[in-house]
Amino acid sequence: MTTTLTRPGRQDSRPGPTPPSSRRHRRNRIDWWAIAMIAPALIGLAALYLWPFLSTLVKSFMNVPVFGAGTFTGIDNYTKLLSDEDFWRALGNSALYTVLVLIGVPIAIVLAALIEQAAKGRTLYRVLFFLPVVTLPVAVGMVWRFILNGDFGILNYLLSLVGIPGEYWVADARFTIYAFAVVGIWMGLGINLIILGAGLQSIPPDLYEASALDGAGRIRQFFSITLPLLSPSVFFVTVLTTISALQMFDLVFVMLGGVNNTAIDGSKTIVYLFYEAAFVQFKQGYGAAIAIVLLIIIMIATVVQFRLQKRWVTYD
Repeated sequence: MTTTLTRPGRQDSRPGPTPPSSRRHRRNRIDWWAIAMIAPALIGLAALYLWPFLSTLVKSFMNVPVFGAGTFTGIDNYTKLLSDEDFWRALGNSALYTVLVLIGVPIAIVLAALIEQAAKGRTLYRVLFFLPVVTLPVAVGMVWRFILNGDFGILNYLLSLVGIPGEYWVADARFTIYAFAVVGIWMGLGINLIILGAGLQSIPPDLYEASALDGAGRIRQFFSITLPLLSPSVFFVTVLTTISALQMFDLVFVMLGGVNNTAIDGSKTIVYLFYEAAFVQFKQGYGAAIAIVLLIIIMIATVVQFRLQKRWVTYD
């Protein structure tokens, strides 16, 4: 048995146990300062993302004229969309463009590994590849439109020097999606190299030194060390590339140059179809249905990628 001694005339100053009522009051208290600090971000998210989404979702079930209130039509917009040949053609174009642009991911992996091994000029290489990222997409589309022009484009001129006949790359529906993909890969290399370069720098050099002592060459090190440890960055780049590719619109709009292009009917993407329905034909309800379907497609693609990443992504 222990006894606590205190000085005469002085009480013990140690705090006693907190009453249950005080703990319950502290647990139920609202921290207004925390709410005030995050309120601007919450208001911005609600105004710029939540409200437009809810408004688009409601309009997708309505027939909205240019002037006046809309009328509820149920799932008529979705039924019409699923039976529209233009929608399935645009979906196929968007899927083909996405697959082609994903080819840029392994290209970025190889380039990032080569830049990382360069003795000099790493920063210069990264800046040069990153320039298209900070350039306006409209400017990029205009430049590539002149490069790929079938009559006086630079590409056809260079092909003619080696005896290869040129094509109308942005005026023939057989080649337009592939032309868009080349530009999309070129535009996405910069940000992909930055992300993959950061992933390469996080790999411990000791692993390469130990594997070199065991007789592993550069190629064996790349497939046995670099790729497995870089897989989280590769997965992140793949998800971003897929989402941005499915949302591609500016290249189609700028490089085709308007409705006078004969290849426009066979080169539309889903977002271009949405633009045409909502802002050219003023079918806001039908355009809203296209936007919602695109959102669902992106969500499905993202979920599938997250499920499949368990088989090939290494987080150790």
